[in-house]
Amino acid sequence: MKPSNSVFLEIRGLKCHVREWGSPGRPQLYLLHGWGDASATFQFLVDALRHDWHVLAPDWRGFGLSQGGADAFWFPDYLADLDALIAHFSPTGPVRLVGHSMGGNVACSYAGVRPARVAAVVALDAFGLPDRGPQDAPGRLEKWLNQLARPDGFRSYPDVDAFAARLMRDNPRLDAPRAHFLATHLTRPDGQGGVRVAIEDAHRHVNPVLYRRAEAEYCWRRAKARVCWIVQADPAWRRKMGISDEVYAAAVECFADFREVAITESGHNLHHDQAEKVAAVIEEFMLETLPDV
Repeated sequence: MKPSNSVFLEIRGLKCHVREWGSPGRPQLYLLHGWGDASATFQFLVDALRHDWHVLAPDWRGFGLSQGGADAFWFPDYLADLDALIAHFSPTGPVRLVGHSMGGNVACSYAGVRPARVAAVVALDAFGLPDRGPQDAPGRLEKWLNQLARPDGFRSYPDVDAFAARLMRDNPRLDAPRAHFLATHLTRPDGQGGVRVAIEDAHRHVNPVLYRRAEAEYCWRRAKARVCWIVQADPAWRRKMGISDEVYAAAVECFADFREVAITESGHNLHHDQAEKVAAVIEEFMLETLPDV
């Protein structure tokens, strides 16, 4: 495996962990993980990259080794944290973003919020969420208040191997060595001899702010970056998540420069199931934005 370094920064009052592969001075590539994951889950993808990149992968607040300490987490905070990280590592020039799931949605939105700062985006199985109408607000807020009043933490496991076994049950394509690697980086001691997932408990809370798809689409339309969506060839999971073919087609139309690549024999975690194929697509797409390559 390619070695990585850990960098800790104070970002907006919180300690943020950034995993770094490659050498500063090489073309930068930001990798943004999904909900419940951490930066280390990109290891297999990084191993498959052939070009000499300087890869920067943060742990989002409340995930992995980054500080949390809140009783609620808000989507705009991910945009603000990314903005601060880019200002630190890339004070000038546009950046190249790769994001999985939630991280892909952050990347696509950021490309519209800061259009001059993003050259290209690759989103892995990230196409927004189903729209929520105002009728959902009272129940959603009530559920959130109930969760704040009666906090419920994540469960513990006897050891890392037990969590690795759970990962393989969830994803049959994941082999034992990779599952153990992921489990090692996605857990921490629970203080009672076992391990628990490295996620702040508040991430279990329902989001009290309704998702407005029209707002996301307005951000996407403002993006000037080249955008590539890498998706599962089978759309069943996307439809199950509430994104119909019509809604998906409307999303695609939001981007001025758009490409789609479908990957077969993969579930939602394309960067685990087909790391080599995904890495090849990312590099081909991103290298087109480097004039000296």
